Amino acid sequence: MFFTAKISARSDEELIALFRETNDDRYFAELYSRYIYLIYGVCLNYLKVEAEAQDAVMELFESVRQKTGQYDIKFFRAWIYSVVKNHCIKLVQRNRQQLSIPLLSQFMESDDFPALFNEGRKEEIFRLLQKCLEKLPVPQQTSVKLFFMSGKSYADITKMTGFQLKSVKSYIQNGKRNLKICMDSEKRQT
Repeated sequence: MFFTAKISARSDEELIALFRETNDDRYFAELYSRYIYLIYGVCLNYLKVEAEAQDAVMELFESVRQKTGQYDIKFFRAWIYSVVKNHCIKLVQRNRQQLSIPLLSQFMESDDFPALFNEGRKEEIFRLLQKCLEKLPVPQQTSVKLFFMSGKSYADITKMTGFQLKSVKSYIQNGKRNLKICMDSEKRQT
């Protein structure tokens, strides 16, 4: 108990130095536990699903442990935030590449395309969706990607892009319509 109290009284910088010197996991565990709520909060913000956020927190434990011993860290809180954010962005991008039917059904509001949703055609559909996204005007493309693929709200998109709220709503609506038209047209050509 005395040793634990002594560890918890140390600063982040002292814990990092002690962990590097001794490779004693107790120092790292204390440091990590101080920021577990920050880590979980960032993961939940990016991943949106509690189970995925919890998995990411566990994945990050070992990764952060190794990096803490390797890098010269001045401000642990800012450093760990950056590491966690980058990890979550990679997970979101990886998940985005695994195109799911529910995402496509948001773009395709009608049931005109039952053959389009065959399990064996997901890659083809994803390529088609990417091709059509690239044809959209930049404001529509940006707004659609942020809204549907990154799960951002209208307010988030407004803050991130500087677009007006009315414009964001319009870009998403028009972008969605243009995607449907493009995908329909491309499907007929094949």
